[in-house]
Amino acid sequence: MEYREIVQAARDQVRKTEALIELNMARDIKGNKKSFYRYTGDKRRARENVDPLHKEMRDLVAWDMKKAEVVDNFLTQSSLASAPATLSKSQKEKAGTGRMKNQPL
Repeated sequence: MEYREIVQAARDQVRKTEALIELNMARDIKGNKKSFYRYTGDKRRARENVDPLHKEMRDLVAWDMKKAEVVDNFLTQSSLASAPATLSKSQKEKAGTGRMKNQPL
């Protein structure tokens, strides 16, 4: 319980500090354009690599296509699990077959 309170307080402080930094940067944009564009450029950059994933049997998957299959299987299973109970088993199976296997995520 104490640990959670400390973590929550730390996260709140980080959020407040980031908001203050952004506010100060927005106010001083005319005088310090370089830092503003560096900050926005860092925010725009996306992470290119996805860390290795674990399959259901706890096997580690490191190849991109296998990672895509693991994510696809997870999303398919979670969408079928949240499907209404009124669907029959054959309807749920048909719902899972409409995915594109060779499309990147």
